[in-house]
Order: sequence, then C-alpha cells, then structure tokens
Amino acid sequence: MLKARLGISPIAWWNDDLEGFSDDVSLDECLGQAAEAGMAGMETGQRFPLSMKELGPLMERHGVCVCGGWFSGRLLEGDVEVEKERVARQHQFFREAGAPCIAYGETARSVQGERHVPLNRKPKITEREMEVYGRKVSDFSDWCAKEGMPLSYHHHMGAVVETEEELDSLMRHSSVPLLFDTGHMAFAGGDNFRVIENHHGRMTHVHAKDVRQPVVDGLDRSTESFLDAVVKGAFTVPGDGSLDFGALTRALSGKGYEGWFVMEAEQDPVANPPLAMAVKGRKEMARALEAAGYEVEK
Repeated sequence: MLKARLGISPIAWWNDDLEGFSDDVSLDECLGQAAEAGMAGMETGQRFPLSMKELGPLMERHGVCVCGGWFSGRLLEGDVEVEKERVARQHQFFREAGAPCIAYGETARSVQGERHVPLNRKPKITEREMEVYGRKVSDFSDWCAKEGMPLSYHHHMGAVVETEEELDSLMRHSSVPLLFDTGHMAFAGGDNFRVIENHHGRMTHVHAKDVRQPVVDGLDRSTESFLDAVVKGAFTVPGDGSLDFGALTRALSGKGYEGWFVMEAEQDPVANPPLAMAVKGRKEMARALEAAGYEVEK
C-alpha cells in the first residue's frame, strides 16, 4: 500500500508578502494548531528559526516534523556558485531537521510578490533561454542532492515557470525533481491530470492547494496582481474550493506517487481561521487519499 503523509504550510497563519494577512499567534501556537488539526509536518517560513536547537524542542512538543520549506532562488539571472552560498545555511538546517526536500522557487524577475504589477507582466523566456536555465537548475539540483538535501522545483504564478507549457519546457531541458502544486497549475490554466501523466516520474513533493475558480476566472490579469488574487480569495484548502482532490489523488496513486501532501492556502486568516481550515483540509485529504488506496500516517 502506498504511504502518504499530511503536512501544512505556515502561510495560512502568516503571509510573508501580505502583512495584513497574518494571524496574531506565536510559532508555538501555530505548531500546536497544526498538530491539533492532525498534521504530521509543517513547512518552514520566515518566522521559523534556522536552528534545530531552538526549533527542535517546539516541533517535538507537538509531534510535528519539518516537511520542507521555500528557498527564493535566483538562478535565472544568477550564478550557481552564488546560489550555493545563499542556500548553505538553510541546506544545513534542513539536513539536521530531516526534511524531505527544499522547495526551490525562482524569484528572479518574478512578479509574485509585487502587489502593483499585473499578472500578465510575468517574466517570459525563449526555448533557448530555458535550455540554458534548465542546465543551471540541474547543476544546482545535483549539488544539493550530493550534499544531502535534494531540492524540488516549485512552478509558481508570476514566475518564469508558471504555465503548463513552461513547465513542460523546463522538464525537457533539466533533470530537476518537481514539486507539483495543484493550485498554481489550475490558476495558470493548466491541466493537472495531464501534468501528472507527463511528469509523474519527476514528482517528489506535492502541494495540495485548492482554488476558488470563480475568483480566478473573474481576475483581470492585465491590471490585477498575484497578491490581488490572494486578497480576493483565489486559494483555499482542499474541500473548500473547486478542485476534485478525489480524482487528483487517484491519478497520483495510479502513477505510484507516495510521500508528502502539503496543504498550502494563503488567504485572510480572519475570514478563514487557520485552525478551522486546517481541520477541514485534512479531513478532505484523508478521505481522498484513503479512497485512492493510500495509508495515511495518523
């Protein structure tokens, strides 16, 4: 039987790009709520200390482990050796924490954190430029794995690899493992099931992210930004939006994926209390995963 572990991102509690979308809770309270919701792991964020001497006792107290975390990479414009230096401290911390991977997010030229830059001004590159970029990402990925902590590439709205076609191109021109994000791919207009069919062999981490499709469809991408979409409620937890996680988990189980399913849903914590949403999301994911033949870690 395939094994599945359920985790969550702290972005439901604290949004690093939208200070107004942050709940007034401590790190200890955040971890406690994640544990209360039944999560086995939590990804890290800016409020997490990069020290297991400091973080370890908190995680142990609540029975929650580190199940990944974001690294803001700049390989599109930068140098592999520079990125090795930039990631070094986080890389060491993740090794000590026993995390499954680092989520590599390309932030060079990205508009994802720019409130006043519309979605249609995202960076775009040619196939030849993607070939060069893919080699750099592959070299960096190979180094990370050799040093004991693999990365997983996170396609993302507003970034250079956003659409299904851009992801296909990156996969052709690189050997990098893939962090598959259901919400970002749906937001980008891609077909999640086709992505699973085409790239399941590269998937090493999954973000189980739901979208409110009417919100996404109602956006004016020539004037509204990614953060505008977040404020409007484009994202939510599984079971609260428009995606069919029963079908998605069946598709993944059919391809033999096992490992982490991490819920990530940045939205207003006042209108969508993080604990209540975490409970709702976990219930839906546990139902979907068990129906798809997974054994879910309790």
